[in-house]
Amino acid sequence: MPVPVPQQRSVPAAETSHGDLTLLVIEDDPAGTTITVPELSAAAGTRVRIRTARNLTEAARLLTDDVDCILLDLALPLTGGGAGPGTPTVDAGTSGASTGTGTADSGSLPEPVSERAGELAALTHVLGIAPQHAVLALTAQDDTELAAEAVRVGAQDYLFRGELDARVLSRAIRYAVERKRADTAQHQLTESRLRAQENARLERGLLPTPLLDGSGLSFAARYRPGRSRALLGGDFYDVVRTPDGTVHAMIGDVCGHGPDEAALGVELRIAWRALTLAGLCGDELLSTLQQVLEHERQSEEIFATLCTVDIAPDGRRAGLCLAGHPAPLLARHGLPARLLPYQDGGPALGLLPRARWPRRQVELGGAWSLMMYTDGLIEGRVGTGGSERLGQDGMVAMVNSRLEQGLAGEELLEAAVAEVRELNGGELTDDVAVLLLGRDPERIRRWGGSAPRSHPASSVAGRPLGVQRPPL
Repeated sequence: MPVPVPQQRSVPAAETSHGDLTLLVIEDDPAGTTITVPELSAAAGTRVRIRTARNLTEAARLLTDDVDCILLDLALPLTGGGAGPGTPTVDAGTSGASTGTGTADSGSLPEPVSERAGELAALTHVLGIAPQHAVLALTAQDDTELAAEAVRVGAQDYLFRGELDARVLSRAIRYAVERKRADTAQHQLTESRLRAQENARLERGLLPTPLLDGSGLSFAARYRPGRSRALLGGDFYDVVRTPDGTVHAMIGDVCGHGPDEAALGVELRIAWRALTLAGLCGDELLSTLQQVLEHERQSEEIFATLCTVDIAPDGRRAGLCLAGHPAPLLARHGLPARLLPYQDGGPALGLLPRARWPRRQVELGGAWSLMMYTDGLIEGRVGTGGSERLGQDGMVAMVNSRLEQGLAGEELLEAAVAEVRELNGGELTDDVAVLLLGRDPERIRRWGGSAPRSHPASSVAGRPLGVQRPPL
C-alpha cells in the first residue's frame, strides 16, 4: 500500500505509545510516494502513522497536536488541481497571497524572502499554520538551490524525491523532530533571558538602594515573588533621608499581576521618591501620587495600597499614613511587638477621586524596630486543610516568638518569611515584600552618630533579596 492511507483512523495523542510517530504528507499526487507503512515503521523502529492531504485546506484540518512531522512537496500547486475551496492562491511575482473563494486558516502569507518566494509559497503557508511542527521539504533532485532555500526559510531538512526510501525518510523524520525541539528550546531560552533582563530592570525600579546615610538607622529587606509568577511582582518599597534629617519610608502594592502592574509600581515608587525629596509629605504627597496613578494606569479598576512613615530626625517619633494598606509592626526594646494604629487610614490610591489620608503621629521611643510589609505576608494559609489565613494577629504572634529567640534584622525577616511559607505548605500565591527599620542608641554611639553606608540588593529570581549588612 502506498504512503497515502485515507482510510486510516487518526489515533489521538492519548492513545499513542511512547516513541510512536505521526507523519502528515502534503502532496497532490497520492501515488507519488510509494513507501509503505510497514516499511517505514520497520525502518524507524517504531509504529508510524501517516496522514495525507492533497491541498493546504485539507492539511489544515488534519494538522493536530499529535502530528510529529510534516512532509511537504514543494511542487504542490496552490491553484487548480487538487486545491479545494479556501485554498490560498499565490502570484509568484507578488509579495503576498490573496484568497480564492475562502480564507486559509493561517491568513495572508508573509513578505517574500527571495526571488523564488513564489516557489516557496506552500512552505511559507505551512510554516505559518504549523509553527510548532517539524517540516521536511520534498523536491526534485535537480533543484538543490530550492531545497537549500527551503531550509533557510524554516524547514528542518529537505529530501530529494529520487532518493526517497523508508530508511532515508525515517532518519529524516527523527532528525527533523529533534532539530525542531532543539530550535524551540533555544527560542524559549532566548525569551527567558530577555524576560530575566527585563525583570532585572523592573527590579532596580521596584527595589531600590535605600538612601539612609547619616540617619543612624539600620535597614533590612526581603522580597519573594508569588508562586504564579516566579520572577518579579508588583510590590515595591523605598527609603530616603531628606536634608532636614527626616527618614521617609514607603511600601506599596499594585493590584493585579503582570508587566503593566509592575511598571506602574516602578512609576509610583520613583514619583514617591521625587515628591519626598521635593518636600511633600502626608496627605499632599498621597493626593499627588493618586493623580500619577490615575494618569498612568491601564484601567480604572487598577488601584494601589500604600503605607508611608516619616521618622523625625531624633528617631523617637514618626508620622504614619495608610492608604488601604496594613499597618506596620512596632517592636520596642524589651516590649512585645504591636501594630501601629490603623483606624484613621484612608482608601487605596485610585478608588476615590477626592480621598484624604490623615497623618497620624506615633511615638517610637529610644530603641525600636519597625516592620513594614505587603499583604502577601499575612494572607498565607494556616491550619488543617489551609482553611484559615495567618492574618495580622497571627503575624504579630509569630514575630514576637522570633523576638523572644533573640532574632533581629535580616535573621528576623528571613525566619518570618520562611515560617509563613512553611505554614502555607509551600510557596505563597502572592508576592511578599518586607522591610525593617531599626534604631539602637548603643549602635549609633558605636558608629559615631551615623550608620554605615547601605549596600545595593543582590538579585536572584525566585530567591529572597538581602539589602542590609549590619544587623539591628
